[in-house]
Amino acid sequence: MYSFYKNTSLQNYKRYIVIGSLAFICIIGFSMIIDFIQNVKEDIKVELSPNNIKNIEKPILKTKNPHENAVRLMKYLTDIYGKKILSGQQIDWDSGWESLELDAIYKETGRFPAIIGLDFMEYSPSRVERGASSVDTEKAIKWWEKGGVVTFCWHWNAPTGLIDKKPDQNWWSGMYTRSTTFDFTKGLEDHKSIEYQLLIRDIDAIALQLKRLQEEGVPVLWRPLHEASGGWFWWGSKGPEAYKKLWRLIFERLTEYHQLKNLIWVWNGLDKNWYPGDDVVDIIGEHAYLEKHDYSPLEEEFKKAQTYTEENKMIALTENGPIPDPDILLEKEIAWLWFCTWCESTIIDRDGKNYSQEFTEGCMLRKVYNHEYVITRDELPNLKKYPIN
Repeated sequence: MYSFYKNTSLQNYKRYIVIGSLAFICIIGFSMIIDFIQNVKEDIKVELSPNNIKNIEKPILKTKNPHENAVRLMKYLTDIYGKKILSGQQIDWDSGWESLELDAIYKETGRFPAIIGLDFMEYSPSRVERGASSVDTEKAIKWWEKGGVVTFCWHWNAPTGLIDKKPDQNWWSGMYTRSTTFDFTKGLEDHKSIEYQLLIRDIDAIALQLKRLQEEGVPVLWRPLHEASGGWFWWGSKGPEAYKKLWRLIFERLTEYHQLKNLIWVWNGLDKNWYPGDDVVDIIGEHAYLEKHDYSPLEEEFKKAQTYTEENKMIALTENGPIPDPDILLEKEIAWLWFCTWCESTIIDRDGKNYSQEFTEGCMLRKVYNHEYVITRDELPNLKKYPIN
């Protein structure tokens, strides 16, 4: 499936889409056959002017002596920033080896996203001791070998203090503030406390998975402790100062004690007061869930993210519902580094078998994945050999 461009007004949001050898014009969700044309994706240069983005001259990772593949990935991200946007899709953590979201996207567009989002949630010790298991590490290795990029979050099930009461305080919802009595500030204040020992135990459990990825040469866009300022997760329940200390504890434990060199640190705390510092953040992450079929460029969210720090950092849309229209991104000069659509019902139907048009219509999905401004997996360079200099 490819895009076919003609002299079309961006204000009318018209786009020619080719399916097989049929061209369709998508206008406000409707389609009609207009012509038979050749399947050729035109090599049209599309990029933003520099007016609305910070100049990222030299990618310097905050991890000391980073893995060369992390450096290569960061260099590539810097090279495309403001020129392209990477497509991304979160994968359901409970789907085993299946990737229903990827299957649905491929059936609809003929392409795979450049990035897949995975989750270390099921590796949390309080879940493992209750029988949880995951193959997300293996999925990440497999995706990297196929030429893709991986990002990981961690829905950190509280180490202890799980309330485990129905209907909404179950043990498996232990990442939520409402579902646990765990007070992590006690661990931050007293390194001899059981709370500190449990924090370290859990961080070390995730370090084992990150080490496996490092051994396979997989760089990770690492997004821990996300959405903290909202307060709905326990790591955001004690205010910004405690949160920033916890972020630094994770950073130091992983990079210094465990000597992990493959991490690109993505901060997604959503509020300037919660920003842990330029020395422990590589990329700014922001997210938004708009109303169904709202393909706005999230201009306010992008500009808000630009205020988090004075240092030049790239900004990614680390979670989204409907996918922003790339034409409007270009028109408004909103330079998201990547988008990563959330999983399950955001992208697939309730049966998990087909693409769901509930949030992003199929017409828009095809447009996005076949747009010159959007990079899909098949368009990524060989990131194992990407030039660093």
